[in-house]
Amino acid sequence: MKFPNMKRPVLALALGLSVGVSRLPAQAQGRVYGDIYVPDSSVERPRDIGSRFHTNHLIMVQPRGGLGPSGGMTPAQIRSFYSIPSTGGHDVIAIVGAYDYPNALADFNTFATKFGLPTETSKTVTATTNKVFQVIYQNGKKPTGNVGWAQESALDIEWAHAMAPKAKIVLLEAQSSGLADLLATVDLAVKQTGVKQVSMSWGSSEFSSEASYDFHFNINGPVFFSSSGDVGGITSFPSTSSYVVAVGGTSVATNSTGAFLSETGWSGSGGGVSAYETRPSWQSGIANTGAKRSVPDISSDANPSTGVQVYGPGSNGVSGWLVFGGTSVSSPCIAGMVNVGGATYTNTTQLLTKIYSKLGATSLRDITVGNSGFSCLTGWDFVTGVGAPVGTTGF
Repeated sequence: MKFPNMKRPVLALALGLSVGVSRLPAQAQGRVYGDIYVPDSSVERPRDIGSRFHTNHLIMVQPRGGLGPSGGMTPAQIRSFYSIPSTGGHDVIAIVGAYDYPNALADFNTFATKFGLPTETSKTVTATTNKVFQVIYQNGKKPTGNVGWAQESALDIEWAHAMAPKAKIVLLEAQSSGLADLLATVDLAVKQTGVKQVSMSWGSSEFSSEASYDFHFNINGPVFFSSSGDVGGITSFPSTSSYVVAVGGTSVATNSTGAFLSETGWSGSGGGVSAYETRPSWQSGIANTGAKRSVPDISSDANPSTGVQVYGPGSNGVSGWLVFGGTSVSSPCIAGMVNVGGATYTNTTQLLTKIYSKLGATSLRDITVGNSGFSCLTGWDFVTGVGAPVGTTGF
């Protein structure tokens, strides 16, 4: 993640600022911009482009107590914002991440217990017989740990579960955040029995050879989702692939009881016209799109100021409650919403064709206010794509 035109960063390590009921992770380098903590895993360096992926999550430094954006949105709130049922889900949602998350099972169950979701009763996180949650290691070997990527995994597994409580959540851990390892782990996710959705909350700024990796997603099998990135007006692979649902971000306003008031485009929602990916057929004739692949496709809450509650790694490796934002929130949420909708697709193109056919329908909330460097418009735009879902009929 790049942060142009920002003030000189301050190390969160030195500040030790509170986040929720825990503290910022002392063992990870990170930066604070105002009220936003950017973990080291979400910072992109020029040498990483095209060779190493970064996460797309941000953390609120000092969320206030209370409902909605003050203390982090709950699963019930997010479901209500998008008219998503509180029960349902089927088969498997695969979450692809990097490095090991040693407390994944315990943290997953803590989150699930707080919000009345199914818990995993097995004590063995890698057991194939697990009904609710399982971890799989790339090459069958447990990777080394990384706090930022563990935070990413916590967010992804918990919020996919929150949207589709009856789907089994499988976390696949790549050995590193390198391009080869993460894409090999995507291939491993595809091979899992029953997998219907694959969520990837990571990306790289575009690079000239990216289209040569589209074959990982251009298959008959599960539907792929990827966060569009957390810098407005910037495009990110793999969300730019025509065989991936690119998920952008919004900001949700609530009243004093935490109920929905309105939704606008988030200033950090990644989007634009791809430099390298060709225009897909399902964007043909869609006003405001560019001559090549245009992103995002669909969006949901991602602004850290209207972020969500996550139970994940905090100070000294001890887990605690955090408030997360970034398009890393919206990708697993949309994947879960599609899952709970019940429909299955042979490939991602089928889902995207349906989503774009619903543009302007009541199953989508057209978001016309907000700016990310691009402006929100009536119809499709580079901030929120076709808009946000209203119910599951658009899927």
